[in-house]
Amino acid sequence: MPVPRGDGLLSHDLLPGEKGPQDACGVFGVWAPGDEVAKLTYFGLYALQHRGQESAGIAVSDGSHIVVYKDMGLVSQVFTEASLESLKGHVAIGHTRYSTTGSSVWENAQPTFRSTATGHLALGHNGNLTNTHELKRRLADLATASGELPLGARVQATSDTDTLAGLIAAHPELSVEQAAMRELPHVRGAFSLVFMDDDALYGARDPQGIRPLVLGRLERGWVIASETAALDIVGASFVREVEPGELIVIDENGLRSHRFAEADPKGCLFEFVYLARPDTSISGRGIQTVRVETGRRLAREHGVEADLVIPVPESGRYAAIGYAQESGIPFAEGLVKNAYVGRTFIQPSQTIRQLGIRLKLNPLRDVIAGQRLVVVDDSIVRGNTQRALVRMLREAGAKEVHVRISSPPVKWPCFYGIDFASRAELVANGLSVDEICRSIGADSLAFVDLDELIEATTVSKDRLCRACFDGIYPVELPEPELLGKHVLEGIERRAVAGASADVEGVTTLLGGGAADALDRP
Repeated sequence: MPVPRGDGLLSHDLLPGEKGPQDACGVFGVWAPGDEVAKLTYFGLYALQHRGQESAGIAVSDGSHIVVYKDMGLVSQVFTEASLESLKGHVAIGHTRYSTTGSSVWENAQPTFRSTATGHLALGHNGNLTNTHELKRRLADLATASGELPLGARVQATSDTDTLAGLIAAHPELSVEQAAMRELPHVRGAFSLVFMDDDALYGARDPQGIRPLVLGRLERGWVIASETAALDIVGASFVREVEPGELIVIDENGLRSHRFAEADPKGCLFEFVYLARPDTSISGRGIQTVRVETGRRLAREHGVEADLVIPVPESGRYAAIGYAQESGIPFAEGLVKNAYVGRTFIQPSQTIRQLGIRLKLNPLRDVIAGQRLVVVDDSIVRGNTQRALVRMLREAGAKEVHVRISSPPVKWPCFYGIDFASRAELVANGLSVDEICRSIGADSLAFVDLDELIEATTVSKDRLCRACFDGIYPVELPEPELLGKHVLEGIERRAVAGASADVEGVTTLLGGGAADALDRP
C-alpha cells in the first residue's frame, strides 16, 4: 500500500486494498563535480517520494564507470549511509517508481542501465508511453540490422523505460546525445526523462510537457528534477522548466539545449489537484495557492449552511482552507491521521478490514459531535473511501455531512502516467452527482466546475491535459489491446516463445489499469 506522501497521507488509500489515483514516478539528476552527488540525489528523491513508493534507485558515474544501486521499497529503505558512500562520481540520476507500464518487480526498478558503443547509459522516466508497441518493433529492427539479439532475448525488464533506453543505446555510430536526438522524435505519450552517460547529464520532456520537469542551478553544478520542491531540498535555485520537446545536455562544456519536436503544451491538470507537492510550482503558479483558490471557487459555486469545514488529510487541506476563507465557516481539524501506517503494514482479516479506515484516520468526537460539517477532499475515484468517511463521521455524532470535491468528476482513465481505476470502476462514469451522493451517504455532494479549476491554475485551457475529466486525450492512443500496465509482458512472452515479431493481435495481460476504457460507453 502507498505510504505517506511528501505532503501527508494518501487520502485515497484509507481502506485496506482500496486503490485510488497513484502517482507515476519521480526523477532527479545532478551534475556537480566535487560535490557528493549520490547524497544530493538521495535527498532529492526524498522530496519526490510522494510520486512513487514501489522502488528507488540511484546511478552514479565517475567518468569511466556507471554504478546503479536500486531495490524495491522506499528511499529510506533502499539506501544506507554505507551504500551512498560507495557511490562516488560527478554525475548522478535517481528515480522513485510507481509502476504504470510493467510489473512492480526488481527488473523494472529504475534507473535502467545499458552499455553503448561509446560507454554506458542509465535512464529514469516519469510518465507513460502510448506507442510502446511501435518502439518495441523499432528496437527489434535496429537489433536485427546490427546483428544483435532482439531485446527480449537479453533482458527481463518489461517497462517502456527499458525499451526507450535500448533505443538510445542501439546506435553504435552515434553518441548518446546524437542517439537521443534520433530517437526521441519517434516517442509518443508522456515522458519526463533524466539520463546520463559516463560524463554528461541529460533531461528531456515530451512535446506536450504532460509531466513536470525543472532545471536548477547549484553553486558548482546543475540539477534536473520532477518538481521544484526537490530543488529546494538540495539548495538549488530554480532556473526554468524544461520546455516541451526539449533535450538538455550538461557536461564539462556547460549546458546546451536541443529541440527534438515542436512544443504543444498540455500539462497535466491533475498535478495541480493532487499529484504535486503543495510547496512545488508549476507554470509559475504555486500548487498550494491553486488549491486554496480552488476551494474558494468551490465555496462560491456550492455553498451550504454548516458549522465547520474540515479537510480529509492531507490532500483536501488547502482546498478546505480556501472553502472556509470564502464561506466564512470556521475551519477545523476533525480527523486525526496516523502518519506511520504505510505500504508494509500487515493486512487485516476480513472482520478487522471493515474497521480498516481507523488504521489511518480517526475522528475527533469533541469537534464533530452535533455539528453540520463540510468535508473537503480532492477527488472521488470509486467512492468507497468517502462512503466509509461519511459513515465514520456520522458515528462520531456529526449532525450533517456535506461533501465538497476540489476537482470535477473523474470519468476517464489516464494513459499518461497516472494509474487510475478502469473506466468501469470510476463511480462518476456510471452515476450522476445525486446518485453518487446517495451512494456515499452524504447529505449533499458537489464538485468544482472544470472551468473554475482551470481558471484557478491561471494556465489557459488549451495548454492543459484534462483527459481524466473531459475525455479529450491530447496524444493519440493506440488500440485498446495495446494499452495497459502489462502490455509489454505479453509481447515479451511471445518473443521468448519464438512467435512472430509482429505485435498485431498480441494477447496481453491487462492488469488493473484501464485498457478497456475506449470501447466502453
